[in-house]
Amino acid sequence: MVLEDRIVDYIQQFDGISEQEQHDKNDKTLRVFYLGERIVLVIEKGTDPLRIELRCDYKLSQTLQERYESVMESRALGRNGIEIICSGQLSEDEVIDLVRHSYEQSKNAE
Repeated sequence: MVLEDRIVDYIQQFDGISEQEQHDKNDKTLRVFYLGERIVLVIEKGTDPLRIELRCDYKLSQTLQERYESVMESRALGRNGIEIICSGQLSEDEVIDLVRHSYEQSKNAE
């Protein structure tokens, strides 16, 4: 997937990012990106539209959830994150900006 590749290429440019492949309780394959021990980004592999979860400021999270039906509270990150189903509601550039935001939120929390 083009968007998944773009997201992965982008996040791997940041210092301190590591990746692990995991399986959730439904045996879905997840690509989990960490900064230290903090999750920055989760990509559910093989989803169309792409599903990602990332860390987000609470106020921004609320605004995005009100504006887009494809944005909801993250299962993995709870109140500290959002899940985005990349169904075309947010542009690729907006998703990339949210990846950067997630990295900054994780970095500032350390």
